[in-house]
Amino acid sequence: MENIYLLMLVALVVLAIADLVVGVSNDAVNFLNSAIGSKAISFKTIMIVASVGIFIGAVFSSGMMEVARKGIFMPGQFYFDEIMIIFMAVMITDILLLDFFNTLGMPTSTTVSIVFELLGAAVVMALIKIGASDTQTLADLSSYINTDKATEIISGIFLSVVIAFTIGALVQWLSRLVFTFEYEKKIKNFGSIFGGICLAAISYFIIFKGMKGTPYYDSFKDVLSTQVYTVILASFLFWTLFSYLFMKIFKKSILIFVIAVGTFGLALAFSGNDLVNFIGVPMAAYHSYEAWAASGQISTEFSMEVLRDKVPAEPILLFISGAIMVLTLWFSKKAKTVAETEIGLSRQGHGTEKFDPNMLSRALVTGTTKLADSIRLIVPGGMRRKIGRSFSKPDDILIGDKAEEQPAFDMIRAAINLTVAGVLISIATSYKLPLSTTYVTFMVAMGTSLADKAWGRESAVYRVAGVLKVIGGWFFTAFSAFSAAGILTYIIFLGKGPAIAILLLAAIGLLVRNYISHKNKETAKADKSGLKKSESKTVQGIILESADNISNVVSRSNKIFSDTFAGLSKQDKKKLKKSKKGVEKLESEIEDLRDQIFFFIKSLDETSVRGSSFYISILGHLTDIAQSLEYISKKSYKHVNNNHKPLRYNQLLDLKEIDDILSELLTEIEVIFNNREFQDISRIVAKKDVVLQRISEKIEKQVSRTRTEESSPKNTTLYFNLLLETKDLMKAIMSLMEEYNSSYKKV
Repeated sequence: MENIYLLMLVALVVLAIADLVVGVSNDAVNFLNSAIGSKAISFKTIMIVASVGIFIGAVFSSGMMEVARKGIFMPGQFYFDEIMIIFMAVMITDILLLDFFNTLGMPTSTTVSIVFELLGAAVVMALIKIGASDTQTLADLSSYINTDKATEIISGIFLSVVIAFTIGALVQWLSRLVFTFEYEKKIKNFGSIFGGICLAAISYFIIFKGMKGTPYYDSFKDVLSTQVYTVILASFLFWTLFSYLFMKIFKKSILIFVIAVGTFGLALAFSGNDLVNFIGVPMAAYHSYEAWAASGQISTEFSMEVLRDKVPAEPILLFISGAIMVLTLWFSKKAKTVAETEIGLSRQGHGTEKFDPNMLSRALVTGTTKLADSIRLIVPGGMRRKIGRSFSKPDDILIGDKAEEQPAFDMIRAAINLTVAGVLISIATSYKLPLSTTYVTFMVAMGTSLADKAWGRESAVYRVAGVLKVIGGWFFTAFSAFSAAGILTYIIFLGKGPAIAILLLAAIGLLVRNYISHKNKETAKADKSGLKKSESKTVQGIILESADNISNVVSRSNKIFSDTFAGLSKQDKKKLKKSKKGVEKLESEIEDLRDQIFFFIKSLDETSVRGSSFYISILGHLTDIAQSLEYISKKSYKHVNNNHKPLRYNQLLDLKEIDDILSELLTEIEVIFNNREFQDISRIVAKKDVVLQRISEKIEKQVSRTRTEESSPKNTTLYFNLLLETKDLMKAIMSLMEEYNSSYKKV
C-alpha cells in the first residue's frame, strides 16, 4: 500500500512541472503586456528583463508556501490518505483548468483557481468523513474548512475589479490631460518628475510586494512599516535626480526605463508570490509523505496536524521551478495568445476585434454614452475644448498601411499601467487585502484604455464585450475549480489507484488535444496563403496586387464547388462540413478586406483615387462569389445532415457536367491571373453566354422530370437551388472578369 503513495508523490511532481508551464503561460499576461503593447523596448529585452524578475522571485519565494498547507482547510482534521487524495484532485484540476483558459487565450487568476480547488476538494472530503460518522453533522463542516479565507478571496475579486479599473482610468485621464498624445515635447520638461513618481512607486512595490516572504525582507521590514513616508520621499528624490541624468546623458525618454523596471517588478512579484499556486501543493504532499513515512503509522490513522508547522521550501526546488518558469516564458506560444487578448482589448488604434458584442455590452455602451453626453452639457465650452485638445490624437495613430505593426498604445499609458498596478498591489498587501495580480493588472489596463478613449464608438461594444467575458471567466474559474476538484476527490476516494491512473491518462489526453487544437489555430493564423491587403498607392499597383487575390479566390472556389458536389453525391457529411468551413474562412477574409477600405482610401495618393473605385468593385464581386458558395455549401450540408433522400442518378450526372464546365473555366482563369496573361480575359468573358445557357438547359430538363417522374420535393428544391445559385455564381465571376478587363485596359 505504501507504494501507491510514493507513486502519487511522483505523479504530483510531474503535475507540478506541467502546472508551472500552464500557469506561467496564463500569468505572463500580467507583466508582459505593457512592454509588448507599447513597443518601448525590443521584445528580446522585454523577455530578458522579465526572465530575471521571474527567476529571482522564484528563488526567494519560500515564505509563501504555507497557503497550500493550512490556508484553506484545517490539516489536523484529515488523515494522510485523505490529504493525498485532496492534493491529487487539486493538481489534476488545476492543470486542466489553466490549460483550458490558455487555449481560449483568456487571462485568469492562478491564485483563485488553486484556492477554490483546495476548498472544493477539502469540502467534499469533509462531507465524506461527516457522512461516515455517526456523531457529526453538516454543522461540523466549519471545523474542517477555513471559511474566512474563501470569503476574503471572493470579496477581493470585487475589490480588484472595481478599484483597479476606477483608479487606472482616473490616473490615466489626468496624465493624458497633462502630457497629451504628443507627450514627447512635455516629457523633456516634466519627465524627471514623472519618472521620479513612477520609479519611486514601482521600487516601493518591488521591495514591499516582490521581496516580501524572502529571507532578506526581515532586515528592512521595520523601516518600511515605521518610516513609510520618509522612504517614499527619499526614493522619489533619488529617482527624480536619476531620471534627469538619464535623459541628459543618454538622450532617451525616461519612460523606457520606467517600463523596463515596471516589467521587472511585476515579474518578480508574480513569481515570488504565485509560485505557491503551482508547486505549493506538491511540496505540501512531499512534507506529508516524509512525516508519515517516519511515523510508522498506517495512512488511515496518521493525522496531518504536522502541516501546521512552518517548513521552508527547499532551495534546489525553487531554483528548478524558476528555471522551468523562465523556459516557459520564452517558448510558450499559449502565453503569447493570452497576451494578445489584453493587448487587443486595450489597443489605441483600429484592429481586428476578437469578441462579438452582446446585449449587455450594447446596453452598457448606450448608457455610458448618454451619461457622457449629459456631463458634456454641464461642462463649460472652453474647458471642453481645452480637454479635447489634450486628447486629440495625431493622424499616424489612426491610419496606416500596417496598423497592426504600430504600438498598441504609447509609453505614457504603458508606464501608468505598470505604476498604478504596482501601487495598488503594494497598498493591498500592506493592508492584507486578498487582491489578485491578474485582476489588478488587467483591470488597470482596461481603465487606462477607457480613459485614453481607446474604446471609441467604433470599437466600444466589442471591447466591453471582451472585458465582460474575461470577468465572467474569472467567476467561472472559481465555480469550476471548486466543482471539478470536489468531483475528482470523490472519484479518487471511490476508485483509489485505478481511478488516479485513469484520471491522469484522461488529463494527458486533454492536454495533448488542447495543444493540437491551439497549434492548428496558430498555424491557421500564421498562414500567409489567404487574401492580402493592398499596400500599393497607385492604380497600376492596385490592379496588379488584386490579381493575386482574384487567383486565390478562384482557386479556392473551384475546390469548394467541386468538393461540395462530390460530398453531395457520396452523402459525405464530413466533406460537406469541411467545404462549409472553407467558405466561412473565405468570407471572413473578404470581410477583413472590406473593413480596411477606410484605411486603404486614406493611404492613396491624390492622383490614384480612381484605384479606390476599382478596389471596392472587385471586393463587391468577390463578396458575391463567396455568398453564392456559402448558399450552395450550406444547402448541400443541410440536405445530407437531415438524412433526406440522395439526389437521383440523372441529377448527379447533370451536376457533374456543370462541375466539369465550371472547373475547367476556373482553372483557366487561375492560370491567366497567375501568369499575368490579362489579354486572355476577353476569351473567358466570351464564354459567359454559353455556360449560362448550359445551366438553363439543366433547369428546363429538371422541370420536365418534375412533371413526369420526380417524387421527392426536397430533392427537387435542392436541385433547383443549386442550379440557380450556380448561375448567380457564374454571373458574379464573369462580372469580376469584365471589371478587371476594363480597368486593366485603361492603365
